[in-house]
Amino acid sequence: MVPQIIAQSQFSLKLLSALGCGLIAGVFFAFSTFVMSALARLPAAQGIAAMQAINITVINPWFMTVFMGTAVTCLLLAIFSVLQWHQPRSIYLLSGSLLYLVGTFLVTIAFNVPLNEALAKASPDSIEGANLWAGYLSNWTFWNHVRTVAALAGAIAFTLTLGNRI
Repeated sequence: MVPQIIAQSQFSLKLLSALGCGLIAGVFFAFSTFVMSALARLPAAQGIAAMQAINITVINPWFMTVFMGTAVTCLLLAIFSVLQWHQPRSIYLLSGSLLYLVGTFLVTIAFNVPLNEALAKASPDSIEGANLWAGYLSNWTFWNHVRTVAALAGAIAFTLTLGNRI
């Protein structure tokens, strides 16, 4: 009975992690492929104001539940993968977990959030704001590409653990 409950819990965590990574990858993919390009086409003051509004509204229960919840499920799966290293799918669980935790979650905290905080302090109509915006666009987008690839690769790794083939 207990092994069956553990197996079902792990399956649920893998499924939630795969879905969470996929959802986050999709959000970041949208920013990497068209949102940031659209904002870059605007005059600096408008682009800054739009991104400042986005950075405020992204802090909402839907996004934060998926973003933080996926970090929690990945952390649990990383622990399971180490404790059950002899299992054939452990490398996929650990890889998927680390891809999300390091490549998505940690990159967000270490790079994107500080850039967002600097932009939040900028006056959209100032010369300093316009100068900050020019660097922000390229730096933020670079790190967003990293987050996108990491989340997508994490989704792939978790998806590979859901079947019985690996």
